[in-house]
Amino acid sequence: MKIEVYSPTIRRKEMDAVLTAMVEEKIGPGERNRLLIQTAREQLHFDYALALRSPAVALYLALKALGVRSGQAVVISALSPRYYFHVIEDLQLTPLFCDVSFDFPCMSRETIEKTIAGKPDGLEVCAIVLHHTLGFIPDTASIAELGFPVIEDISHSYGRRGKTDRKDAGDKELSNVESSKDKDEVLFKIKGVFCILGLEERDMLTSGGGALLFAMNRKDGSVLRNFASIPDEYCLPDINAALAVVQFKELQRNIEKRHDIARVYTQASLRTRHKRFIPLSEDDYNNYSFSLVLETGLKDVVAYAKKKEIVIESAFENTVAGVGLCASPVSSSLALRTVLFPMYPMLRSQDAERVSRLIMTLP
Repeated sequence: MKIEVYSPTIRRKEMDAVLTAMVEEKIGPGERNRLLIQTAREQLHFDYALALRSPAVALYLALKALGVRSGQAVVISALSPRYYFHVIEDLQLTPLFCDVSFDFPCMSRETIEKTIAGKPDGLEVCAIVLHHTLGFIPDTASIAELGFPVIEDISHSYGRRGKTDRKDAGDKELSNVESSKDKDEVLFKIKGVFCILGLEERDMLTSGGGALLFAMNRKDGSVLRNFASIPDEYCLPDINAALAVVQFKELQRNIEKRHDIARVYTQASLRTRHKRFIPLSEDDYNNYSFSLVLETGLKDVVAYAKKKEIVIESAFENTVAGVGLCASPVSSSLALRTVLFPMYPMLRSQDAERVSRLIMTLP
């Protein structure tokens, strides 16, 4: 039986929630849209949020909320989703493509500074859109210190939990994080002016499509409130919101399953010459995906996996660099050599073992 690289985690609870919305014939934006925002707020503790039909709409409104002007520039990673490029161009802004390193697939303060230093004279940077690529979390605090408004995209990284020293952290430091039952863990702190949590099919949470756009503090939340009366055609329908509400509630169960699978894959990867990306901290990864940067080309490895009836695919085929919209050296190289292996909570243990054997024997 073929093992697919991706499968949405939809169980009976999600199905029942969607069916209930359909039976009640309330599928457009309404009460469940508001329930989704309330549920998300209990987890993320933001000040204000909008539940929207797509991440593209969320990015568009986030940039509009920053008051960007035609002709200004927006810094994005060359490994950002390609829709970033189209939204930025639709707003008549200029994308500044920032490269990454071979060890870590997100922008850093150093690479951003280099990108801004090399921009054309007279081009004004109005924002940085910081994508948490493949679930890895960049050093947002350091990047925010550059002084430019930051929009964070946590669509892949949501659910990560890391240790903190509560004796040294005041209430202000913990105001936008979620405490766990044992008070030992917190969600990573969000530093962006606005934050996007995508709910697309391959995001950490899914509603079948959509996104939350939120602001953590009252000042930034008041700006988003200016968009509270946007037309329903921009807002997430209740049929999708019903699915997302259950996804929020089932997250930790799914995170634990991902952790178990990742442990098996990681042990297997120690016996191969291909390399993994290194998180900035061991606590900084939610196991959104399992990827390897190949020493060889993609073609032979994909063909080898196909013989084993296991699907693997390019990790960055749908990114700016992956579709050839920019020519950043490291990102372009990674787009040609980085593969994703099956990683999702519905993956059976015996199938995870099959994948681990594949990893150990990759050409």
